Amino acid sequence: MPKSSRWVNHRTPSKTKKLILFLFLAFVFYLYRYPSSSSSTVEQSSSSIYNISVKDIEGKDVILSKFTGKVLLIVNVASKCGLTHGNYKELNILYAKYKSQGLEILAFPCNQFGSQEPGSNIQIKETVCNIFKAEFPIFDKIEVNGKNTSPLYNFLKEQKGGLFGDSIKWNFAKFLVDKQGNVVDRYAPTTSPLEIEKDIVKLLESA
Repeated sequence: MPKSSRWVNHRTPSKTKKLILFLFLAFVFYLYRYPSSSSSTVEQSSSSIYNISVKDIEGKDVILSKFTGKVLLIVNVASKCGLTHGNYKELNILYAKYKSQGLEILAFPCNQFGSQEPGSNIQIKETVCNIFKAEFPIFDKIEVNGKNTSPLYNFLKEQKGGLFGDSIKWNFAKFLVDKQGNVVDRYAPTTSPLEIEKDIVKLLESA
């Protein structure tokens, strides 16, 4: 009987420590996976995309109201991704074909996925213009997930959540915005721009 008692006393502190460690790790995981609203939504999304201000690739302020009445395709881009060449090629095709009809493509460099947009704004501009021959607007490098998410992407994600949560999953996720500033659709990074052409045409032809 004394031997059994000593065994119980020896095991109980060990089990308690393991339980405390498990609860601590679970709490840390919860904070990481579900950050509090005070940190993840420091800048609340606007009620309208046209109230949002962004910066262009040269650091100048751009009020998105300048695109009122346009159909917008908004894309988070990267220069060193496996999806880069195909996406830029097809975005260029769409822009050349539909710019005169009211399409604007807004590209936002982001380095959050595989560190595939590591350069400065100057380097990004040179790469996009000289290598990928993009003529659509390129903006300041931003973050699209986490506590430093840009107000624009807070707005876009609130308007159109993803299939497996609101967060952007990779480079070249796409949001389609109609002439009234409504986010009407969201496309996965693997959706090629030309697959979206029919949806763009439908919005361009609408009143």
